[in-house]
Amino acid sequence: MSADPTSPLTFAVGDIHGCLDKLTRLLAACEAHAGARPARYVFVGDYIDRGPQSRGVIDLLMREQAAQPGTIVCLRGNHEQMAIDAHASERAMPLWLANNGLSTLRNYGGDRISDEHLAWLEALPFCHDDGLRFFVHAGVDLDVPLDQQEPEVMLWMREPFLTYCDEVDCGRFIVHGHTPLRTGKPDLRRRRLNLDTAAVMGGPLSAAAFDDTQAPPLAFLTDGGAERGSVGRGGARS
Repeated sequence: MSADPTSPLTFAVGDIHGCLDKLTRLLAACEAHAGARPARYVFVGDYIDRGPQSRGVIDLLMREQAAQPGTIVCLRGNHEQMAIDAHASERAMPLWLANNGLSTLRNYGGDRISDEHLAWLEALPFCHDDGLRFFVHAGVDLDVPLDQQEPEVMLWMREPFLTYCDEVDCGRFIVHGHTPLRTGKPDLRRRRLNLDTAAVMGGPLSAAAFDDTQAPPLAFLTDGGAERGSVGRGGARS
């Protein structure tokens, strides 16, 4: 834990992909870890598709935001963007369906996400900067200032960001998801952290705990409740 027990904690949560049960357990683990300390949350996107309960995940996040105003940031992932585009144009529907959009539509009993949930998706921001860390779904263009990143880059980036991020000081520690780590462990590097531990592929759903005394994480938690003091490097991409 931090040397300053009064500093608020920020929990960053990796890609959920409809894994409602894992999300519920992980939030409970985060609450237990925080104890009496104030807690904030940043979700790095990809709430829907592939898993069985995309609608339930959105319901839960919307309820948490309403119950704790100003303390929960939900970022937009590429799967949210594909769903938004598919609802705006039939021409975009095949790409979403090819990326497991049908698993989400089944939750709504038809061919369309509910208007309330769609409006929530359309309002999701692409990034969040807390002064120490830059939270984003996929990554950044290392040749562009953080406040000038393109939405498509923040939603889809993998290379060269994953390989060369440690060589470029962006002014913030980058926290992201998007590239699943089949090791089931977060990938902590000098200047970035990948939190997509492939929950929908059988891995855990993971969170990193941060505070305001340092940019890198203090601890890692999973939906199993375990705190991890060490993390792996590298992981599969898909």
